[in-house]
Amino acid sequence: MAKNHWHSAGSSTRAEAYKYGYKSGLEHTVADQIKNTEYDLNYETETLNYVVPERKAKYTPDFIFIKKDGNIMYIETKGRWTSIDRLKMKHVLASNPGIDIRLVFQTPTQKISKGSKTTYESYALKLGIKHVAKKSIPAEWLTECVKTGESPKQIKSFFEK
Repeated sequence: MAKNHWHSAGSSTRAEAYKYGYKSGLEHTVADQIKNTEYDLNYETETLNYVVPERKAKYTPDFIFIKKDGNIMYIETKGRWTSIDRLKMKHVLASNPGIDIRLVFQTPTQKISKGSKTTYESYALKLGIKHVAKKSIPAEWLTECVKTGESPKQIKSFFEK
């Protein structure tokens, strides 16, 4: 099996996830959750443009759902939420006003760094991300979305193809 190039020290869970095309065990777990529902699994199917001061960059959310109102819900899963990841998310949000990005953390109460009182969840809320969950997508998030075979009122998009 190919070495997991996203992490130098791979775990068996991560290795299993990588075998199925996911970058983490949490992404694999959430994908399995979606597969056991009436919703389409859209894993890293879109790339959002965002601007880092002085350079253009791209961000690919983990999961994408079309909401019943036609808007798009992006779900990002995070086991570790590094300072680089947090900065990227800050730029993505600033570059895409009104975007609906929701975070599923392995451990939302994890501190952002040693000695910090700020948790992943509190930092996400500070960034303006209103929806944060632990380990799986809450059922109430899914009820906002169209199921396989259903159509939204109108499809809207935050990116150009």
